[in-house]
Amino acid sequence: MSASIVDVYSLSCPASAPFFGYFGAAAAMFLANLGAAYGTAKSGVGISGMGVSRPDLVMKALIPVVMAGVVGIYGLIIAVIISTKIKAPSMDNGTMRPQYTLFAGASHLAAGLAGGFSGLAAGMAIGVVGDIGTRALGQQPKLFVGMILILIFAEALGLYGLIVALIFSASPTGTCAE
Repeated sequence: MSASIVDVYSLSCPASAPFFGYFGAAAAMFLANLGAAYGTAKSGVGISGMGVSRPDLVMKALIPVVMAGVVGIYGLIIAVIISTKIKAPSMDNGTMRPQYTLFAGASHLAAGLAGGFSGLAAGMAIGVVGDIGTRALGQQPKLFVGMILILIFAEALGLYGLIVALIFSASPTGTCAE
């Protein structure tokens, strides 16, 4: 019976670890931009409906579209931060040595998912409020301040995800054994 040797180095820094980091960056971009696109489209429908009867309020009603776009920027920020922290393997005496730990990959995956899903939720909330709010604004302009306050709280969901993602991605990730 032969004894097997466990390669501890490969357990803490497997070749697959960067996949999780890049998947986190992609998830942040995809999900946050999906929310931004939904928020923009849904708000745009409301603006178009309201603009037929009250074209003078169209410029005021564009605020939900701008706020939905900001959610996409949150996803971009998260993806850029994560992708800049992913380290490629280095060549050392003819051997490829990984420099990116599994813990870092998991941390960056969690950061991307937290920021991405928060952006998706924020974008959906902004879209619904933007659609109904702009239509209501066309009927009663005094609802503008209330609509803006609701939009601010909806946007805060994406901001919370950005903050959590920054905390996750800034956590110490350890080093690969030499």
